[in-house]
Amino acid sequence: MANGGKRVAFFDVDNTIIRGSTIFFLGRGMYQRGFFSKRDISAFVLANLRYRLTGTEKPEEIAKFQNAATDFIGGHNVKEIEAIGSEIYDEFVSPSLWQGTIDIANEHLKNGVEVWLVTAAPQDMAVLIANRLGFTGALGTKAEIKDGIYTGKMNGLLLHGNQKAVAVKELANNQGIDLKNSFAYSDSHNDFPLLTAVGNPAAINPDTLLQIRAIRENWPIHDFRRGRALKAAFGPLLARFAALLTYLSPRRLRSK
Repeated sequence: MANGGKRVAFFDVDNTIIRGSTIFFLGRGMYQRGFFSKRDISAFVLANLRYRLTGTEKPEEIAKFQNAATDFIGGHNVKEIEAIGSEIYDEFVSPSLWQGTIDIANEHLKNGVEVWLVTAAPQDMAVLIANRLGFTGALGTKAEIKDGIYTGKMNGLLLHGNQKAVAVKELANNQGIDLKNSFAYSDSHNDFPLLTAVGNPAAINPDTLLQIRAIRENWPIHDFRRGRALKAAFGPLLARFAALLTYLSPRRLRSK
């Protein structure tokens, strides 16, 4: 995309915009409303936790999470889920927002920069969150719909890892976005493709690998987590040390 297009700030959602998992909140709210059994929710939570904890790119693990991401809404009316999604936003999502991240997003809006969410969560829930926050739009995993009913299958791929970058570049081509002058924010090293797709990447509440790379490449780092005194004191030092080690080749170390 050539320079001169509009600028956008892209935000990951889970642990970047909110504390926790959007899909988990949705599943929890639906369980409390009697949409499925404890066995159903247990299988869903297990797939979600395995995906989140491993941070894996293994096809079999991603496939398990892909199924969990849309299967639990299968057979339900779209409008019904939309109404429940709004209730779940008020009950779980709104109290879990990182206000510091919201402030960054709102500052972008004040400066004429569009704000888009980019998440593996279902597209409908991502759009609802963006609308409630007054953001421009959202990209999420698309659930297949037939005759106003969710089939439980995905329409396309899970919006994870490299797929986020693919979606952002497609949006840029369609809407005249200047990616070199745009921004991206995430908490996870899994979003390296998204972060490097723009000219201004930044880390929010970063995991260790993302913090290391952010320090090494001088990306801005924002950490809004509570109870992080030790991390604040020692985290940057350890991350800089790790970044130095990744910079120095074995040959250069031997030459010292």
